[in-house]
Amino acid sequence: MNIDPSNLRVVHYPDPILRRKAAEIQVNDQVRAVTRRMIELMHQEEGIGLAAPQVGLPWRLFVTFVPPSEKRVAGAEPLQADERPMVYINPVIVEPGGDLVPLEEGCLSLPDIRGVVNRPDSVTIRALDEHGNKIERRASGLLARCWQHELDHLDGVLILDRMTQIYRMKNRSAVRDLEAEWDAAHGG
Repeated sequence: MNIDPSNLRVVHYPDPILRRKAAEIQVNDQVRAVTRRMIELMHQEEGIGLAAPQVGLPWRLFVTFVPPSEKRVAGAEPLQADERPMVYINPVIVEPGGDLVPLEEGCLSLPDIRGVVNRPDSVTIRALDEHGNKIERRASGLLARCWQHELDHLDGVLILDRMTQIYRMKNRSAVRDLEAEWDAAHGG
């Protein structure tokens, strides 16, 4: 598959790629070029994470950048923030932990939709980086939540599936609007 990374754009619900389980990939120059473009798009869209299915690719790959802030200290244990944009290829969560914590989430593929999602407060992730090196990191708070959100994308799961019932109801018309836009653009 020959991909021109400059053509990649964030796709919106209900694009079918967002419901597809992504496949593991090998690290190569094309994957690295795609990750660079994904990081650009994530910054342009003012997101903290972006998964390959969100740019139309059925790959087990995501990027994150949860910057340090007053609440999130870089270098803390477990990690709370990224010191730079990070790449996770073929990631798996090996150790969810802590209490389930409710927090409102949004998604670049679901513009104007937000809802409360319960997730474990800390997790350990294993993956490859953009150079093919094995990495294992443990995070808590927003960074752990971001990893779980992006990993859901690799399994075809959206925040619509995870948000509390009341937020599903609150977002019903916004979801219908996205479906109508999709149908209009794709002859549905």
